[in-house]
Amino acid sequence: MAQGSGLTRGDRNRNRRVEALRAVVRRDRAVLAVDLGEDKQVAVVMDHEGRVLARKVVKAKAHQLGSLLEWAAGKAAGAGFAGLTVACEPTGHRWKALMGLADAGGHGFCCVQSLAVARAREGDDYTRDKTDHRDAYLIGKLVIRLDCYLPERADAGWARLRHLGARRFALVADVTSCMQQAGDLLGCAWPAPLGAAARPLESVTWLAGMAVITDRCCGQPGRLRKMGYDRFLAAIRRELPRWGGKFVRHSIVRGLWEALADTGGVAVQRRGALERLHLLLGDWRALRARLADTEARMTAMLDELGLTALVTSIDGVSALSGAVMLAETGDLARFASGRAVVKHAGLNPSEHTSATITGQTRISRRGRPGLRTAAWRAVWGALRHNTVLLAKHARWTSRDHNRLADGQARTACAATVLRWLWAVITTGTMWDARIAAGQVTPRRGAVAVPAAA
Repeated sequence: MAQGSGLTRGDRNRNRRVEALRAVVRRDRAVLAVDLGEDKQVAVVMDHEGRVLARKVVKAKAHQLGSLLEWAAGKAAGAGFAGLTVACEPTGHRWKALMGLADAGGHGFCCVQSLAVARAREGDDYTRDKTDHRDAYLIGKLVIRLDCYLPERADAGWARLRHLGARRFALVADVTSCMQQAGDLLGCAWPAPLGAAARPLESVTWLAGMAVITDRCCGQPGRLRKMGYDRFLAAIRRELPRWGGKFVRHSIVRGLWEALADTGGVAVQRRGALERLHLLLGDWRALRARLADTEARMTAMLDELGLTALVTSIDGVSALSGAVMLAETGDLARFASGRAVVKHAGLNPSEHTSATITGQTRISRRGRPGLRTAAWRAVWGALRHNTVLLAKHARWTSRDHNRLADGQARTACAATVLRWLWAVITTGTMWDARIAAGQVTPRRGAVAVPAAA
């Protein structure tokens, strides 16, 4: 909405970004653009008119580029510049090593998105030719035009939380892979156990039972019927603690006992599939233990940052859910608003309007996929316990105008959770359901929760 100056909120935000960038990409500094590789680095020193002052190819790791920065600083000083602004694409972890060297040398540092370099490559001469020398020049060219950004500078605590979040993300993917493989193997060779529970692959009792069966059956599950039900139950009880369980679900054990007599499935595949399943269950059990350890470390890290009470004050959001989302966002104080966090996740509405034509609005999906996934998963638990969020979901899915489908409403709820998270952390104030529902106007310094669309 336009203010007295005629500037929109977007104008003011862009102006602030330009000012912050210009403080780093100063006109009295030359630009050192580096196309980072594993063992080969291509660098170009440029002025602000796009003229190349020097080029150099270095065969070294990113953390060994101190001499390159000294060489570039000498070239910049020879051309009359007071210093350097170092720029690169955010490639893996190599850019962090280069940022550390730039900071140690007193130089400015910024990053250019890889997508922007790809688009610049096509727009430069309408070809898709790619060389390291050309990419280094294009990085510098984008920096001169301020088509760059200032990367996150996390302290030790936030950096550790981000690394733990990345480890958890990989472990969750591995556990999901184990679940899918187990379902596929049994579905082919011996499908009867899959009917022993409503959601067998998520049941600790079922997993303990299958571990017992695959460890003793030698490809012939029916032979375990000889041991009798009581001994079968006792074996599962002994196995259960290894999966983190405490109490046996007798209905599931009984279902597995009945499945032992079933001979359905592809017989020739059964022995090999059950052997493979036995090995897979060992991997699965180890992965669950690693995942539990990583999640415990993440919640402990949230305690160290002093954020547990603020995060869990949001009804339905657990400490783990909050830690997973914050591992993707980093310190929320670096965002100007909750809307910026939603945009960072790619959950913001992407409009398509021109004159009187209005296209279909979708979420942008231009952001961190991990943050989008974390917020989406958090909503499923929050909706069961957060009356404000549940009321929003019901209103969005039942209104006459612009009614949302269930999935669309849950996506809007995910964006709402991110805005709430930003509000409670940046203000240091506990979440208030009345403020979140718009029933009370927040006091000065209290949580100002933005209203969702």
